[in-house]
Amino acid sequence: MSTLTLTDLYRYPVKSLRGAQHPALDIDSKGFSFDRHWMVVDAQGHFLTQRQLPKMALIDTRVDATGVLALSAPDMPDITLQGTTQQRIPVTVWKDTVEATLADPDADAWLSRFLEQPCRLVQFAPDVRRALDPDYAVPSDQTGFADGFPFLLISQGSLDDLNTRLEQPLPMRRFRPNLVVNGCEPYAEDRWRVIRIGGVVFRVVKPCSRCAITTVDPATALRGPEPLRTLASYRRHNNMVMFGQNLIHDGPGRLEVGMAVEVLE
Repeated sequence: MSTLTLTDLYRYPVKSLRGAQHPALDIDSKGFSFDRHWMVVDAQGHFLTQRQLPKMALIDTRVDATGVLALSAPDMPDITLQGTTQQRIPVTVWKDTVEATLADPDADAWLSRFLEQPCRLVQFAPDVRRALDPDYAVPSDQTGFADGFPFLLISQGSLDDLNTRLEQPLPMRRFRPNLVVNGCEPYAEDRWRVIRIGGVVFRVVKPCSRCAITTVDPATALRGPEPLRTLASYRRHNNMVMFGQNLIHDGPGRLEVGMAVEVLE
């Protein structure tokens, strides 16, 4: 039996902006610390993503050890948040509405200028709890501004198989995973139910249905038909295209690239 290894860790501090690879990351009650901790919303408080604004793919995010966020983008001055305000507004992520803290009016102006529409940056409030879909989770499970679950896992074997079917191979970051695992056959993750990495146990709860964000080139923000067109030819289920698995963690911990991955169920 081949050895399963955690080969990459990704974190996305601001929902739908660029993430970054890390050699190690801490896990708290909501997922990776500072993962989808901030979010861009419109004037009505509805979340904005690359589905509507592909240029979001060009904004880099950095979080220092104290949790201070910095943003950079082409032809824009870098900006570092000066700290959150005390003002709260209701914000909506899909079917969930939660209270969030307005992050920084200077960041609002910066994002509005680059994205060419009025928008605001909000931060997940520390005393707010966003529960997960009870069809897949237990009452104590929670997340931040992620679409629905704290973690997305994709095996390298699955991407390698997809790339044999594409005219132009795509990098893993196109699919915005949190965890990348190597050492298994393509789509082996579809059969996993419980895994352990280091001291952290994860429940593998639901295949990830893929949307138009996967068709946005993160290097250019240009949109094309792939990979959804090819994935739909062999990964369609209930009229949705599936690639990767959503995970829920059972407790806090720390993950490091190179850790062994154990399939418990």
